[in-house]
Amino acid sequence: MKFLHTADWHLGKALYGRSMLGEQSWFLLHWLLPLLEREKPDAVLLAGDIFDRQVPPVEAVTLFNTFLNAISQLQIPLIAVTGNHDSAQRLSLGTSLLRKQGVVLATRPEDVWCPYTIVTKEGPFCFYTLPYCDPAAARAALQQEDDGPRTMDEAFRALLAQVKPDPAVQNVLVTHCFAAGGQISASESPAFVGGSSQVGLDCFEPFDYVALGHLHGPQKAGCGRYSGSPLKYSFDEEKQKKSAVMVTLKEHHAETELFPIVPPHDVRILRGTFEELLTDAQKAPSEDYLLVQLTDEYPIYQPVDRLTPYYPNLLGVSSEYLLSGGGEEDDCFRREMRQHRVSDEQIFTAFLEQVCCTEPTEQDLALFQKVMKEGEEA
Repeated sequence: MKFLHTADWHLGKALYGRSMLGEQSWFLLHWLLPLLEREKPDAVLLAGDIFDRQVPPVEAVTLFNTFLNAISQLQIPLIAVTGNHDSAQRLSLGTSLLRKQGVVLATRPEDVWCPYTIVTKEGPFCFYTLPYCDPAAARAALQQEDDGPRTMDEAFRALLAQVKPDPAVQNVLVTHCFAAGGQISASESPAFVGGSSQVGLDCFEPFDYVALGHLHGPQKAGCGRYSGSPLKYSFDEEKQKKSAVMVTLKEHHAETELFPIVPPHDVRILRGTFEELLTDAQKAPSEDYLLVQLTDEYPIYQPVDRLTPYYPNLLGVSSEYLLSGGGEEDDCFRREMRQHRVSDEQIFTAFLEQVCCTEPTEQDLALFQKVMKEGEEA
């Protein structure tokens, strides 16, 4: 059997306030669907975080609906679980009917006890689906409100303890959790502090392959792996190589092949002096999503406005000079300002010197005094 493993689509995600729906539409409709048509896998596994928030934008729901219609026309089953960003209650609507059409969407912890079976010429393959669930949801499913699990590890172990995979059949688990030892990214928000959110890898041992979701960096995890998010959703994911995982499962052995995802616009960090970056921008404009880190030892006048014509998707600028406080002399000046020991005219003069790299003329000072007086009288 051959199946595609993907996760963490986060449909409706915004990066620094910029919607990623354009990139997500490209991924689903112009990258993933053509891949499915070409490779013809027996199933697609989606390991949670379909949407970025529990009440996603209408455009994100429409995009997902378009994908569902397209994959149903290809007659490829979709086996998905909800993640911690999804609303399990909202996505549970119509799941029984969808299941009959080959769209398995697990939204409840107890769904893991009812595997979805696909029969091929090589025999039956059982897919167990365990959505993201906190200990309280696990206690409710297990009817153990008083003495049930209190950590994520205990919750997953208690739920999976009631699963008895047939060793004569090849078994796959699709789930969304923080597997012990995983490397996180800035775009992930762990629900718990410390190790209480982690799930031990040994509880996955009864399965031939575990399709994991939650961590955005592709990585192995025991007998399974994280496919990672298909797109970069934070700047600390800049170096990650995004992909989808094609898994060939035969005789209880899983072979994997990574299909690289290279979207139209990358997510990158540019670092250097303003003049260096401006020169580079003029030579090679880019529509990538960019974060600029300025290394100048002095303030730069309107860096965003001057770079945006070449970098229309410039999302942020940071300055080492400003982050460091601007040096001992500036620290002293700031202390004087906080203690109201400097005049408005001195502040205005310092602004022109540091930001505009110029000294005020007599006309500048006269105009400043006039504006300040009008403001006081207003």
